[in-house]
Amino acid sequence: MTGRRGLGRREVLAGIAGVAGVGAAAAIGCAKAPAVTRSKTSSPQLLDGVMAGDVGEDWALVWGRSDRPAQMVVEWTAGSRSGRVVGPVVGDASGFTGTTRLVDLPPGADVDYRVTFEEVHGRGASAPATGRLRTAPSEARDLEILWGGDTCGQGFGVGEPAEPGVDEVGVIGLKTYASMAEHDADLMIHCGDLVYADSPIPRAMLLPDGTLWRNRTAPHRDKVAETLEEFRAAYRYNFLDDSFARFHRQVATIFAWDDHEVLNNWYPGEVLPAEDRRYTERSVDVLAARARQAFREHTAIAGPSIHRVIRYGPLLDVFVVDMRSFRGPNGPGLEDTKGPATAFLGSAQASWLAASLAGSRALWKLVVADMPLGLTIPDGDAAIEALANGDPGPPRGRELELAGLLAQLRAGGVRNLVFVTADVHYTAAHRYDPARAIFSDFDPFWEFVSGPLHAGTFGPNELDPTFGPELRFIKAPPPGEGNLPPSAGYQFFGQIQIAASGLMTVTLRDREDAALWSIDLPANERV
Repeated sequence: MTGRRGLGRREVLAGIAGVAGVGAAAAIGCAKAPAVTRSKTSSPQLLDGVMAGDVGEDWALVWGRSDRPAQMVVEWTAGSRSGRVVGPVVGDASGFTGTTRLVDLPPGADVDYRVTFEEVHGRGASAPATGRLRTAPSEARDLEILWGGDTCGQGFGVGEPAEPGVDEVGVIGLKTYASMAEHDADLMIHCGDLVYADSPIPRAMLLPDGTLWRNRTAPHRDKVAETLEEFRAAYRYNFLDDSFARFHRQVATIFAWDDHEVLNNWYPGEVLPAEDRRYTERSVDVLAARARQAFREHTAIAGPSIHRVIRYGPLLDVFVVDMRSFRGPNGPGLEDTKGPATAFLGSAQASWLAASLAGSRALWKLVVADMPLGLTIPDGDAAIEALANGDPGPPRGRELELAGLLAQLRAGGVRNLVFVTADVHYTAAHRYDPARAIFSDFDPFWEFVSGPLHAGTFGPNELDPTFGPELRFIKAPPPGEGNLPPSAGYQFFGQIQIAASGLMTVTLRDREDAALWSIDLPANERV
C-alpha cells in the first residue's frame, strides 16, 4: 500500500462549475449580523481561506471567514451529484466566522466545495474560495490519516526570507504543512496547541548560533492573548502561510486542544501570580472562556463538546478527548484515592470514553490525546502537568483515572486500541505492556507521539513505569539542547495507513517527509 492516490490534492483546486440544487442545511454561526464598519470594497471579502473539519459518511462541516456581516453559502460537487447549502449569517459575535454543515453527500467520495459570502441585503458577493474533503467510506478501503500538533510555538512564526547581507536562517513558511500536503490523506488530526496564544510572534529572534530568525508579523500577535480579539488573532495568523492555507483546503482536519490555546500548563480555577506581568487578567477561567470561544470559532467541530467520536467507515473510529477542561489542579499527583484533585479527563468524560470505545463497531479505535499517557511532564518543581507522576509504584493521583479506564476496556474486550498525541515537541513510539507494568489489568496498546509541526523542539521526557511503557523509537534534540528552531530539522508528523484488509501501518516522518521509523500492526492481535 503506497498511501498516496494520485495528484488530485496536489494540484490547485479549480472553481466548481454547474452546481445546482438546494440541500438541507444546518449551520453554526450568529443568527443576526450587527452593524460594523465596512471596508471600501463594494462586496464582502473572504478572508483566511477555507477548510473542512469533522466529517462523516454523508455529511461534513465547512468553515470560512468574512470581513463583514454576510451570508455564508457553500456549493459542492461529488461526481455527478451536487448541492447548494445556505449557511449562517456571520457577524461580530462570531468574529465573522461561520461553519456550514453539508448533508446528503455520497460516502467515500472526494467532495469539491466552493464558499462565498453574500451581502445580507444586496446583490454583492465575495469571490469564491474552493476546497476539497473526503467523506467516510461505507465499505472497507485503504485509508491514510496524518497527525501532529504544536504550530507556531516559542515565537517561531511564519518565516520570512533573509535580508541581503544579513546572516539569517533561510526558512520560509511552515515547511511541515507543505510536506503533509504532498500526501493524498483522507484526514488530518491536530492533537492540540493549534496556536500559542501565550507566545507572541516577534519580528526577529536571535538564535544561540548567532543567526536571526525572522517572522511575518500581524496585529495582536505582539503580546500574550487576553482579549477575545487577541485569541482570534492567533488563529488568523497561521493562515498567513501559503502552505498552511493550502493544506487545509485539501484535507479535512479533526481538531483537539491542549494548553497553549489558553496558556502554558493551565487548569480550571487557576489564578495567575501577580509577578507574571505579561497578564492583566489573572483569572485563567476568564482567559479560558475567551480562548474556547476563539477555538470554536476557528475550527469546524460537530456538537457542543471538544470530546467526541468521528466515525470514519468500518475500519476506523476516531475518539477525541479533552484533557484540559475537566482536570483538577496541577500538583504532585501522589493521592492514593480518587477525588477532585485526581481528575484528568473527569469522571463523566472517562465514562463516556469507556462506553464509546466498548460500543465501537469499527475495527480500529484511534484515541486522539492532547498529552502522552506515560511521560512525566513537570509543571515547575513540585507539580506534574500530565498523567504520569514519576513515581515507580502503583497508580496514584491522576494515574488512578487511567487505571480504571484501562481496566474497563479490558473487561469490555476492546481490541485494536491506538493512541496518538503530540505536546512534548519530539517524536516517539511507546508500547504499553502489562507484563512490564506495575499495574497490569489492561491489554497491550501503542501510543505514538509526533510533533512539533512548527515550533521549538525539546525533549526527551522520562517514561513512568506504572503502566509498562517501552520506548521503541525516539528522535529528539541531542542532550543539553532545547528550543531548537524549525530550521534545525526536528519537526515531525505522523502517518497512519490502514489497508482494506485491516493492517495498520504507522510511520513517523520529519518535516522533509522522510520516513524515520515504521511498524505494521495486524488487527485483532495482542499488539
